[in-house]
Amino acid sequence: MTLRFGLALQNDFPPGTDVPSRVAQMREQAREASGSGIESLWVLQHYLGSMPTLQPLHALSAIAEDSGELGLGTNMFILPLRHPVGIAEEFSTLDNISGGRALAGLGMGYRENEFESFGVPMSERIGRFTESIDIMRALWAGESVTYEGTHFTIRDQKLSLPPVQPGGPPVFIGAGAHKKGIERAARLGDAWIVPPHVTGERMERAIRLYRSAREELGRGTDDRFMVRRELVLDADPERALAEGTAVRSRLTAEYGKYNAPDGTADYAQLADKAAAEEKAREAYIFTDPEGAVRQLRALEQQGVTDVVLRMQWFDLPHERMLETLRLFRDEVLPRLREPR
Repeated sequence: MTLRFGLALQNDFPPGTDVPSRVAQMREQAREASGSGIESLWVLQHYLGSMPTLQPLHALSAIAEDSGELGLGTNMFILPLRHPVGIAEEFSTLDNISGGRALAGLGMGYRENEFESFGVPMSERIGRFTESIDIMRALWAGESVTYEGTHFTIRDQKLSLPPVQPGGPPVFIGAGAHKKGIERAARLGDAWIVPPHVTGERMERAIRLYRSAREELGRGTDDRFMVRRELVLDADPERALAEGTAVRSRLTAEYGKYNAPDGTADYAQLADKAAAEEKAREAYIFTDPEGAVRQLRALEQQGVTDVVLRMQWFDLPHERMLETLRLFRDEVLPRLREPR
């Protein structure tokens, strides 16, 4: 088995949730994951939404002591909304707190209300994103940095707190599965976070394009492709499908209150149960352990190297998440490790 697995912890919650009480659950999940074949933990980011959200670097710092040796990553940090000097310092802080386990998953964002409220034109997303990564990498290298860009200017400055990892945290780029997005991910990152609704032949074509772009740039052959998959496991695959589809639909309806990138909003339009389940079969893993093994092996055959599994979202209970995690540990991973 060559797949690496991460776990997406829930850090955005249904409206009305008592969020402080959920931090203890996140810590328990981190402890459970550290002995379950998981290599990294990931949390998301949004601002000003309807779902109360723990900001990612703070949340990861809160669970650092409970997470053993697991990597601690953002999937994804909305980079264009913030100044790269501050973000470089904050990721370096997490890297020091965790003893060198920070992972910088960076995205451009898509919600118009976030950009409007931060006073950042959405038309500047790409430029700010690119300049920010250049500046952050230069600062993480530990030398004094002078940078003259369209959006940011720095004159002979260096970080007060260098990261533990030489050169700083690995950079995972979130980008669309189109030519410009793929080329951007190949140029700027150490790995590409593939959009979660990219599947089948489209996934295979995108991976080929990414590899080709990396070769042209002389970036080497250690290509990493990360996808996220929602996972609900049950001995009865139909029960897992029904449960996962119902909860995912409720989450999508909540997310649908804000503009969404292409390919993610259509789920909310699926009115009938059969259509929703068909979409779930394509993009999520709601099944029994045997079915999960088949789907994960299929991803591996397509060229995927890293799968971040989200086992809890919206109102799916903490205990149900732990049940899925234990089934993954006890019945899925051993099968994936068997020689074929």
